[in-house]
Amino acid sequence: MKVYVIGIGLIGGSMVLDIKDQHRDATIFGIDSNEKHLQEAIDLGVIDQAGSFEELADADFVIVSVPVDVALIVLPKVLDLVGDKTIVFEVGSTKKPICDAVASHPKRRNFIATHPIAGTEFSGPSAAIRGLFKGKTNIICEVEKTTFKLQEKALKLFSEIGMRIRYMDPTSHDKHIAYVSHLSHISSFMLGKTVMNKEKDEQDIFDMAGSGFESTVRLAKSSPAMWTPIFKQNKEHVIETLEEYISNLSRFRDLLKDENYNAIFEEMESTNKIKEILNGLTTTKK
Repeated sequence: MKVYVIGIGLIGGSMVLDIKDQHRDATIFGIDSNEKHLQEAIDLGVIDQAGSFEELADADFVIVSVPVDVALIVLPKVLDLVGDKTIVFEVGSTKKPICDAVASHPKRRNFIATHPIAGTEFSGPSAAIRGLFKGKTNIICEVEKTTFKLQEKALKLFSEIGMRIRYMDPTSHDKHIAYVSHLSHISSFMLGKTVMNKEKDEQDIFDMAGSGFESTVRLAKSSPAMWTPIFKQNKEHVIETLEEYISNLSRFRDLLKDENYNAIFEEMESTNKIKEILNGLTTTKK
């Protein structure tokens, strides 16, 4: 088995580590514009050796794991080069622009649009970890546009590394992910910014920061190079979520100004129901 990963970071790197565990005979080739990342990935055992685009015709799997703006350029190029038995999947956080970019490509049937709902706030080859996808959901869009034999090939691989499959159209994916992922990252970045601005005047503010702050601001450590293109591609849905979020924040502020603590209690109590939803999701995944 020959597996090529283009962009050797958290998602692509973790995926090939799991593939290697399941297929000891697999050779993992890495392609990355950053030569230091390539060498680091080899040194860490994430990949076996460097690869090139010219070799993709012989690939069994090609994983495109680059920032979503780069994927718009790289993905058509990859499809130009792959053989008939190669399945290509892109793993970014937006799907509509990606699917549109290859909609009329002659080898569209070789491509499956995926979004593994997994990750950490870290990036680069050193962020790759085994078992990242076990029990996690993998969203697949427009599966009907992938030839059936290659669908089976990809789905078997996803199952082997422990992922659950959910099918969704690209527009619905981008709308829903704006709420549960993109908004979360914006909130984390802006909370971090708010506290950092205050820290300029109060040097010991971080001495008072507990686990609640740390967990809420964790995502602010994520790569801006990855997230800026995501916000750009999903601008319409992200703005919609931000407007709703800002409206809720403004309401909370106004209730506090009015000293309407009963309403504040009710707001928080009604939101507490999210525990039941999240507990249900955890049970389902198990």
